[in-house]
Amino acid sequence: MTPAEKPTPDPTDPTERLRAERARVEGTLAEVRAELGTGTEGEELSELSDYAQHPADTGTETFEREKDFSILESLEAELAEIEAALERIEKGTYGIDEVTGEPIDPARLEAVPAARTNVESDPSNTSARR
Repeated sequence: MTPAEKPTPDPTDPTERLRAERARVEGTLAEVRAELGTGTEGEELSELSDYAQHPADTGTETFEREKDFSILESLEAELAEIEAALERIEKGTYGIDEVTGEPIDPARLEAVPAARTNVESDPSNTSARR
């Protein structure tokens, strides 16, 4: 099959959308992990201890590293939600509200393909997170 004959993925297919989102998140995770490197905070900050530094400089370095780890944690959680949505597709439960058992609004699934609930039944009442 030539590239011209290859079917174009359907952007409305939740499986394709979730797979594309998974690839994006995995790529971003790889970039963040590479940026963080494998050294510990103590090792990285000890390199700076040989220089005359203001304590605020060390505090800034610590803050930036903690922020990067927070981003990493958020991306890992997002990836887990995507994987769970793909599993729901395989089980045939995708698009069913986990709290009420009612169908999830198609507009919500369009906006948040990994959504587990409708906005009204979202226990945290912060629909942007799910």
